[in-house]
Amino acid sequence: MWTIAIVDDDRQVLSGMSRLIPWEQLGVRPVGEALDGEEGLRLIEATQPDIVITDIYMPVMNGLDMIEQLRKQQYAGKIIILSGYSDFDYARKALRLQVDDYLPKPASPTTIREVLQRVTRELAERRALEHREQEIQTQLMQYEPYLEREWVKSALTGGTPSPLTDPSRMLERLGWKNAQFMMLALEIKRQGRMEGISVRDWHLFRFAVGNTVEELAGQDGLRSYFLELHSHHMALLLYKPLSWPTEAFRSEVLALAGRINSSVHRFLKVKLHIGAGLRKDDWLAIPDSTEEAFQALAERREPDVAFPSVYVYNEGGFRHSAARSVRPVRFFQEMTDAVRTFDEPRALLALDDFFRRDNGAAQLQPEELTAIGTQLFAILSFTLYESGIRLDDELPLTDLTKELDQMEDALQWKAWVAEKVKRICSRYTPNENLKHKETVDYIIQYIHEHYAENIHLQDLADQVYISKNYLSTLFRQFTGETFGDYLTRVRMEKAKRMVLEKKLLIAEIAERVGYRNVPYFTTLFKKHTGRSPTEFHKA
Repeated sequence: MWTIAIVDDDRQVLSGMSRLIPWEQLGVRPVGEALDGEEGLRLIEATQPDIVITDIYMPVMNGLDMIEQLRKQQYAGKIIILSGYSDFDYARKALRLQVDDYLPKPASPTTIREVLQRVTRELAERRALEHREQEIQTQLMQYEPYLEREWVKSALTGGTPSPLTDPSRMLERLGWKNAQFMMLALEIKRQGRMEGISVRDWHLFRFAVGNTVEELAGQDGLRSYFLELHSHHMALLLYKPLSWPTEAFRSEVLALAGRINSSVHRFLKVKLHIGAGLRKDDWLAIPDSTEEAFQALAERREPDVAFPSVYVYNEGGFRHSAARSVRPVRFFQEMTDAVRTFDEPRALLALDDFFRRDNGAAQLQPEELTAIGTQLFAILSFTLYESGIRLDDELPLTDLTKELDQMEDALQWKAWVAEKVKRICSRYTPNENLKHKETVDYIIQYIHEHYAENIHLQDLADQVYISKNYLSTLFRQFTGETFGDYLTRVRMEKAKRMVLEKKLLIAEIAERVGYRNVPYFTTLFKKHTGRSPTEFHKA
């Protein structure tokens, strides 16, 4: 119900308006009356009515001065002038103050009803618009972590950022202003324990590696941003204020890389290769450090003498000068994002951009193109495997390598890549299952980021606009287990890491992974590890 305040120095007018307004019919109610502008100002400030009906000429403070004061106070309600004056100066000032409508003195019941109907309709439309904007804002807040991750991915790889994100706000939020940066590229080797594991377990291994990496970075006092790129590749951006000594920062980063390698191998029995890019003192140069880190990782020359577990970028590592301007990491990411959804036009555009915008790609030597092609299809193979597609069945990597070795120039290489991409996209077309897979991937990512919270499947179903039961069925179909079981496994992986670190009490660990009931947590832990937290801690 809308509210109305009436301001007029004539008591008869106040009484007449109260009688003539069809309150119930229009869905409005009075909140008070005032005899002059000053009294009216106090009334409006106290009651915040939706509509103000006011005379112009009144003692103490006239109606226009009162309206001017209301506009200065950002009063957003509707204002209707009630006056017998037709003076041009009054009308001109009223227009400037954005008065919404006029009622003549005396006003007929029909006129009053028509004017109030029009004004309340506008109020209803505005409220509906505000409600819709609030809904949109709420949805954007829900997806803000996703938007942040996509913006950071663009910033790290040199891609085109989303127009939905404000760079200045992101820099402030991430603490990237007046900072120095250094990139570590991480590659999980699919050997030993990692050979033949299921897609479900592959997600958990990456989650566990990410946890270890982020925790170790935090312990060193380094600020970091960890990002999964394509399948078995990850990026860890490390940064500190520009005032921090340059060489000290570099040494801290490389020492951290060594600890990451040893910790992941010790706790997870997983082998990592790590490459390090050069230090940069501007966030716009982060993509250069990213490319350097992955270049060092790809070439795997002699590790750093002081840090033998890390391959550090070396300018002399380039076999050809044109390679200095090429950004294969960005190319790999764009191709992965396109091929993952079998978007052929998008993939071919990424291929064209790789040659057009980087200037050096068309001048690369055959052996360099062979290396990039081999990496590309290895990455695509890993990526499609996560969607249940074995690319080796369609394009065996051994055959691809033989064909790549026969490429004589960049144009031939480009045509060859385009033909293979077209073949993949035509063989595996988008369907409803792909959309469902993307939905489940979103839920998995959400679990990994919010495992410590009180997560309910119904809340996630509301976010992706799918019924709870249907989402439960899809999740089990794509992961092989229920939502609850997967959430528990993620929490247990995190808990195992905390128990091994021996820094927290069992009750503290339970709370940090989302359990208030310690005995229940202990029971789950023993079920998943075969030992109680205390026994696991001692072992």
